[in-house]
Amino acid sequence: MTTENHHNLPLGHIDYCQVCGSKNLELLVDMGHHPPCDSLLSEQQLLEAEQTYPLRLVRCMEPDCELLQIDYVVAPEILFHREYPYLSGITATLAQNLQNTGITISEAYGLGANDLAIDIGSNDGTLLKGFKAKGVRVLGIEPTNIARVANDNGIPTLQSFFTYDMAMQIKDEHGPAKAATAANMFAHVALLGELIQGVQDMLTDDGVFVTESHYLPPIIERLQFDSIYHEHLKYYTLKSLIKLFSFYDFTVVDAERIPNYGGSIRVYAQKGTGRPVSERLKELLQAEDAIGLNNPQIYQSFVQKTVSVKTELQHLLVTLAHQGKSIVGVGCPGRASTLLNYTGIDPLLMPYIAEQSSSLKLGLYLPGKHIPIIDEQKMLDEQPDYALMLSWHYAEPIIKKLREKGLKSKIIMPLPEVQILD
Repeated sequence: MTTENHHNLPLGHIDYCQVCGSKNLELLVDMGHHPPCDSLLSEQQLLEAEQTYPLRLVRCMEPDCELLQIDYVVAPEILFHREYPYLSGITATLAQNLQNTGITISEAYGLGANDLAIDIGSNDGTLLKGFKAKGVRVLGIEPTNIARVANDNGIPTLQSFFTYDMAMQIKDEHGPAKAATAANMFAHVALLGELIQGVQDMLTDDGVFVTESHYLPPIIERLQFDSIYHEHLKYYTLKSLIKLFSFYDFTVVDAERIPNYGGSIRVYAQKGTGRPVSERLKELLQAEDAIGLNNPQIYQSFVQKTVSVKTELQHLLVTLAHQGKSIVGVGCPGRASTLLNYTGIDPLLMPYIAEQSSSLKLGLYLPGKHIPIIDEQKMLDEQPDYALMLSWHYAEPIIKKLREKGLKSKIIMPLPEVQILD
């Protein structure tokens, strides 16, 4: 196995681009020290010391890369611990999108009953259900205890981090894979070189590796600074993804924008170099150029707006509290930790965060600010004056469902600008 050294990251501070290796980096936002966003706390853990790490967003200045990244790597065993409290299948919109990924790949690349599809970071197996619906053999790789949920639901899953040795073991035991996917985790991997090399050597000669990652343009356009947290090591452009795969035996042959997680990019990298690319990919590259992602002013504006929204949201909640108004949070995605810790919102301003009854986060506390996470039924019973939409990137279906359940509270949207919805 041979990989690029700068694609396998050491723990701690890094001073070079995670894709191209350049040390020509610019600091954009320093958010201070934050706890890992999904290290939710039990009541007992509130009495213990809590570990935090630097959270800084930097930009690669090389014109053929343009990656944004954080510059501190936390051990994956800490970020993606066995009790990781996330199920991709409980959000209906996301679950449908993930299943459609498997269906789309099966149809586009002609996968059938004799073919194998692997999903890395497969969580509860939701994405693999799309492949299975098309009759494809499936196997998930998931390091957390959510792997048990997938296995119970009939999606064969190995509970482990993906490694090169595992890729070779899978190939020996199951045969080469026709397709491999990495949805909403490809930007999270510290040992990315090992992962890509493992996938490359595990695939059939015509195999395809499909990744889905949070996409930089909608992060900038919609001011999604709350998506900056330690799990997200990289914030990809299509250009930076093409640069990344150029170090390996892959051609990025196609790409498309998808709505997942507030705006993501799905990239199709086919095994073998020099393959023809789609018109859709060319158009997306042109669109990136038109946005002007190499223009420093875009990032200066992003930083200025981030600071402005932070102070505006702080002011609004403090003002409402002084007026005696009650405020609760709605939804507790990973990004809620960044938003609430960065803006300094604590239990005095927000006594609890409401989550749906199927959430694994109920009974736990937000890292850093220690706001309790409880069943949304309490919010529906109490009818607070205001509800801060922490899952604002899925606001429309969530608000519709809460209104149907009888919630009368005014809704505060924190991003991309602070606004109040009746």
